[in-house]
Amino acid sequence: MSWFAKAIWAGHLKVMNSIKQSINTKKMQKIDIDKCKLTFWPADVLKKPAEPVEEINENIRSFVSKMIEIMIESKGIGLAAPQAGVGLNIFVVSLEGTAEDARVFINPELKPFGKTTAMQEGCLSFPGMYPTIRRPSHVKVTALDVEGNEFTEEADGLYAKCLQHEYDHLQGTTIAQRMGKLGRIKFRDRLNELEEKYGGDAQ
Repeated sequence: MSWFAKAIWAGHLKVMNSIKQSINTKKMQKIDIDKCKLTFWPADVLKKPAEPVEEINENIRSFVSKMIEIMIESKGIGLAAPQAGVGLNIFVVSLEGTAEDARVFINPELKPFGKTTAMQEGCLSFPGMYPTIRRPSHVKVTALDVEGNEFTEEADGLYAKCLQHEYDHLQGTTIAQRMGKLGRIKFRDRLNELEEKYGGDAQ
């Protein structure tokens, strides 16, 4: 085989491997919706950075619907994909606690700004805990909706805090880290209870 033919063949193999890797990545993102449920600390999925969504397809849209269902049934105002047991860059928010009001954020990029203020926060993955968390008062977020359309919006107040809380989950960060040393001392017993109750279910 000539050097030219070898170069062509090498290029062909590189392209095929790239296509194969892309296909495998998309297959890996196939979500079993029936297995999705609210995930509690200390599940491993809550401690790891989430992966970008490679393709917004019907499976992803079904998963988003399941996330909204879990959020509403749990009486929450926000839920990140890791909280449903899936390590993908998605979160949903509904300050009204309704499906109609739910906003979907896929592969979000968030930039906080403004004065740092303190607010009590709850988290569905940490039931019975409401630590005081300090966060910037405003955010600007850019994300994709369920149709793959990009949008950008700014938020303040409770909405801004909620967006930051859910975005934290996509970074593998939870209120356990955000509440600081004093908070961890205050809620030490509750954290231990969660470890004992859900530690065996860690994903």
